[in-house]
Amino acid sequence: MSFDEETAAIYDQTAQRGDEAETVAFLKDLAGDGPALELAIGTGRIALPLAAEGVKVMGIDLSLPMLQRLHDKPGGEHIEVTVGNFADVPVEGKYRLIYLVFNTFFNLLTQDEQVRCFENVAKHLMDEGVFVLEGGVPAEFYRLRNYQYVDAEAVEVDGVRLDVARFDPVTQLLEESHITFGPAGVRLNPIVTRLVWPSELDLMARIAGLRLKERWASWRREPFTANSRNCISVYGR
Repeated sequence: MSFDEETAAIYDQTAQRGDEAETVAFLKDLAGDGPALELAIGTGRIALPLAAEGVKVMGIDLSLPMLQRLHDKPGGEHIEVTVGNFADVPVEGKYRLIYLVFNTFFNLLTQDEQVRCFENVAKHLMDEGVFVLEGGVPAEFYRLRNYQYVDAEAVEVDGVRLDVARFDPVTQLLEESHITFGPAGVRLNPIVTRLVWPSELDLMARIAGLRLKERWASWRREPFTANSRNCISVYGR
């Protein structure tokens, strides 16, 4: 339900962050001769420009509406996509680069499923291949009053968009809904994620036989510090 027709229709407008060019450059550098596999490829926000740089990109996603958006874009018909749960990595062959961006890893809602994703990724990596995972650092959610918040994401003349969330520090689940009030009425875009610290990611990698090779705060390779809100980890053998 989090990535249905309504969400797919507005995803490209709401998901642009301004760092897409840096993301593609970072991934292209690691992809080398390829091939590359994007887990939760979605509408192709990163996959299409990466493919345009000459990298052979394939993808996995569970949302048919998101994939339809991908296939409707120029070049989208050339991206080979498997429909399924990206934790299973249900594809054949091995890859020079497997990657997840924009907190997507957190869509796996249990530790077991997150570990399973790491293990399946490791099976599909070439010996010299790497797994790149981007995810926010959850520190801010442990400082919330009553572990909840309401943020005004947009306030326009004809509409208001709120982000409403509640965090459970025991299960590490963030239950969130983006609520839009406008002339068409009220629209809810709910999503649940399981947030993890970088140290937990590193343990999952070790279970899968991988190790941390690089860690950055941004796609521009800014140093990762105690104040960083974003975390880009590169794992390999």
